[in-house]
Order: sequence, then C-alpha cells, then structure tokens
Amino acid sequence: ASALRALVERCPVGVDPANIASGDLRQGRFLTIVHTRSITKTAELLFLSQPTVSHRLLSLEKELNFPLVIRQKGHKRVELTGRGTEFITIAQRWMSLWKETQALHHNSERVNLLVGCTDSLNTALFAPLYTRIQNSDSNLNLCICTRQSSELYAILNTHDIDIGFVYHNLHYKNIVSEQLFAEKLYLVQSRTPFIDKPAVHTDELNPEKEIYLGWDNNFPIWHDRWFPGALRPHIIIDTITLMSRVWQSPDNWLIAPESAILELAKTREVFVSEIINTPPPRICYKIKHKYPKLTSELAVSEFEALLCEFLKKRATNIPLNRVFGKRTDSLW
Repeated sequence: ASALRALVERCPVGVDPANIASGDLRQGRFLTIVHTRSITKTAELLFLSQPTVSHRLLSLEKELNFPLVIRQKGHKRVELTGRGTEFITIAQRWMSLWKETQALHHNSERVNLLVGCTDSLNTALFAPLYTRIQNSDSNLNLCICTRQSSELYAILNTHDIDIGFVYHNLHYKNIVSEQLFAEKLYLVQSRTPFIDKPAVHTDELNPEKEIYLGWDNNFPIWHDRWFPGALRPHIIIDTITLMSRVWQSPDNWLIAPESAILELAKTREVFVSEIINTPPPRICYKIKHKYPKLTSELAVSEFEALLCEFLKKRATNIPLNRVFGKRTDSLW
C-alpha cells in the first residue's frame, strides 16, 4: 500500500491522481496496474470506476497496436503479456519525461538535485561538501536521501534520485557505475591500546571485544575467513554514528576505513594500527542512470565538479601507532 501511495505522490506537478489515466497520462495508469495487478484496486486507488480504468487501458493498447495484459475470464489478477513487461521501462521513462516537462512550468534560477548516499558516506565524508555547497554561490538545491546501497540502485532506476554513491557494484541494465575512490581499513583501539604495535595480525585480537560493522560486500567475506564463526563480535551495528556510543570498554576494538576513523576521532581519542593480514579496500562507486532526466543533467555535472575538487583536498592521512583525536576525560 505504501508503494502505491508513493506512486500517486510522484504524479507530475499539478496533476490530480484521479486523472492520471486521461489523455497523455495513460502510461501512468498502466504503471499503477503493474503495481496492483488488479483493475479493481487500481480503480479504488485512483478514485475511478473499473470500466474507466479498463477503457483507458484498452485505448492505450490500441494506440500501441499490441496487447499489454492477458485477458482471461474468471482471473482477477492481471497478468502482463511479454510486450507488456517490456513496456514497463518505456512507461517509466515517459512518466519521468512528463514530470520534467511539468517542472519547466515552475522553473527558477535554482535547480534541484536529488543525491542518494549510504549513511557512512553522508556522515563521514560528504557532510562537509554539502555545507560547502550551501555556503557557496552555487544554484543547487540539494535533497539528500540516505539508503542502503541496494536500495539506492532501485530508486535511481526509477529516477527518484539523480545520482548515487554506493559501496556495492551491482548490475542494473539502465545504471552506469564508476569507481570513485578506495579506502584502506585499519585496526582501531582505545587511547590505552591492549596491543601497542604499529601492525597487528587478527590472530592477536579477541573477537568477543569487537565492535563490528559490515562495510561492504567484501569485508564480511574477509572477516569470516579470519575469525571463527562460533566467536561472535561483542556488538554488531549498521551505522557509524553508533561507533562511539557503544564503545563501553577500553578493550573494545573495531576495523574501519579511513573516513570512518577520522569521524570517530572527532568524539574520542583512538590508537590506529595497520592490519598484517590486510582486509580488502572499501571501494565507493558513483552510479548514474543511462537515461538521465534532462532537467537534472546540468545540476549533476555541477555537483560532480564540486565533488571532484572536494575529494582532491580531503584528508586521508591516518596517524599510525600513536594516540590522536578529541580528548574526552570520560572516554578510554
């Protein structure tokens, strides 16, 4: 139901959902049928009669000169034909272009950009970039969407964001991915480290004291290789904002990439060492749609230029084998 409501909410500016199937918006009604798999539910959702929904669908099929759905007596669930399935992508692109056309009526000097990122990227790396853009003379209006990597591919595929940054390189027919940067992972201990060495092997670590965060697809594979499955980490988290909060003992430790370590050092002192049996680097990918929205192409280009300049100047030097970070007496 939430997905259906979201579909209605994404109607073009000034378009009543009840009129989504009229005139040139029949593709929108078709997409609603695809989601509901029911003429009845589509009619209820759009506050229309079933005959109206059926008539508009038939009208679209006549215009296309091929059937979109399989019509069988006694079957309430709508099944798509082969061409109907292929037409989904075309209808989505058409609706995206329609929304862009409507947006031209409300155009201003400022342009909107929908950016999708993972939590760790937004918190540890991109937040200063967003602030810099806000304080500059850029004409970008940023809308920041925080999701898991797999979710970002899905919402980029439907043009709900204009550009995304992820840690998983997945295959989507209409999405192009490009490696943006790679980060090395290190061992992080408290300011009173129980292993005071510049380089540590995982065999020296107590898994029961670990604060674990699965940084990407490769890290859990590496982790399972070097740590017995029977010994679970002290605590497993899924957001870097919890790293410092759950660190309750001087014996706790974690393995983290450069940007996350620098973020952690803003709230506590840490001791960082190399890992002898080195984890794979965490790779960040930039993802964009093969068929970008016309109204966002310039905004995406401007953001990419600002990002490129920002990444050139970002700090990546991690002080090794010594304590660094914010001094807080109550923390180890």
